Amino acid sequence: MGALKAIFYILLFYYVIKFLARLFLPVIAKKVVEKATQQFQQQQQNYQYQNQQNTQNQTNEGQGSNAKPKEKKIVGDYVDFEEIE
Repeated sequence: MGALKAIFYILLFYYVIKFLARLFLPVIAKKVVEKATQQFQQQQQNYQYQNQQNTQNQTNEGQGSNAKPKEKKIVGDYVDFEEIE
């Protein structure tokens, strides 16, 4: 009788969990998707704001005093190797 009672409780627990999952899982999934969308939009706004600030800073720097162009790095001399036979 104890084993039958345990099987009954296991099945009851399974069906209650299944019912609650069907009831609440769509709501939880919707909230997660909304939160992810909101975070994505916030990141996009931050990125656009930073780009605007960078472009404004670059234009302001270009309008200022005569800025020296950046010097190119000198890597080294070109060496022409010859084949040895």
